[in-house]
Amino acid sequence: MNFPSLDRDTITSFKKSIDSTFREFASNWGEWFTELLSPIHWFLIHFEKLLIATPWYIFLTLISLLLWKATQNWKLILGFLISFILIGLVGMWEDTMQTLAIVLVSTLVCIVIGIPVGILMAKNNLAHKIILPILDLMQTIPQFVYLIPVIMLFGLGKIPGLIAISVYAIPPVIRFTDIGLREVDKNLKETAQALGLKPLHILRLVELSLARNVILGGVNQTVMMALAMVVIASMIGVRGLGAQVMQAIGNGYLGLGVISGLSIVALAILMDRAIQSYSKRYDKWRNYK
Repeated sequence: MNFPSLDRDTITSFKKSIDSTFREFASNWGEWFTELLSPIHWFLIHFEKLLIATPWYIFLTLISLLLWKATQNWKLILGFLISFILIGLVGMWEDTMQTLAIVLVSTLVCIVIGIPVGILMAKNNLAHKIILPILDLMQTIPQFVYLIPVIMLFGLGKIPGLIAISVYAIPPVIRFTDIGLREVDKNLKETAQALGLKPLHILRLVELSLARNVILGGVNQTVMMALAMVVIASMIGVRGLGAQVMQAIGNGYLGLGVISGLSIVALAILMDRAIQSYSKRYDKWRNYK
């Protein structure tokens, strides 16, 4: 016996009403959103061009110095050098730079938006109750579903991919910011108030400082989710390692799939270890002080 359901015409009418409403919204506001995001588009394009145009030896030297300054972990630097030299040798250098550019810009967008939203959740219980189920919904929606409204609004290209990646990857940084601030000892905040510090100073000097490692954990997860979304975003015009994976899937190229997949894995592991090493070094520095 079939489960009772609405008649086919009613269901079809409901689906068409959703489609027509969103199409009208996209027609009226799509161009406005595109103009609004044009500075981010400009930054992404030029950042990607900069990474690609930078000679490989200069790139490796600069990133190694940056990693040493941030982590002082020679094992991480050695792993970075070996991984990127191998990536270059198998012909994936430019694709890796394209992927690195969109992942870093997406992560930056997530941080700029996510940390203030997380602060709002930690400071306002009503905002926490409203935003929390939205985050739950965002983290349970299948990855492919994010592409549908983005394509209808912006079409194909870098900006639609950037938006899809950012929306998919932003929940962890919001959650961890909220959790980190709520875990700060109330006695420390009361002491800071007693010393005459203003709320913004308490937030910056006490709460965010103590919650830094928890927030970094959220940033770490955001980076991992952005890398996971890169392959899906290649379906709407994002170039790089994800596009190579999709090409391998479509044509049955096992070798290409293995090489591009391992390149994404190498990026994920290196970025994960870099954030963790920085977090541990910051802990040691804070405890020493």
